[in-house]
Amino acid sequence: MLEESRLYFDYARRDLQAAESNLELGFYHITISRAYYAMFYAASALLASRGITRSKHSGVLSAFGEYFVKTGLIEPEYAKMLGHAFDSRLDSDYDLTYSAEMATAEDILRDAHRFVARIARYLEGERAGGSTN
Repeated sequence: MLEESRLYFDYARRDLQAAESNLELGFYHITISRAYYAMFYAASALLASRGITRSKHSGVLSAFGEYFVKTGLIEPEYAKMLGHAFDSRLDSDYDLTYSAEMATAEDILRDAHRFVARIARYLEGERAGGSTN
């Protein structure tokens, strides 16, 4: 894994842990935000493994779809997870009237675990020169 890719993936793992901790503490809006960021950093790690960088969140989501989902390297359900988490994070972080529910936070955190694990499998398979599934 390239150094930049590894650093992004370290951030993904860290934010996944932060999301878990905040869920336990009942901070559901922070859980949603950190779970999204875990997915965002995992997607950034994947892009960086190919030398692709994007400066905006929308650019990462778009490039993830273009280079990995549309090409069949990553299943479309993962793009949907990332998009849903992105929208939920915007509500959670910027809508002052938004009340994050425990069930929503749990669902997004569950998706984040699946997303990060899928990207890890891809990167490990790529590094080993084998299957990326």
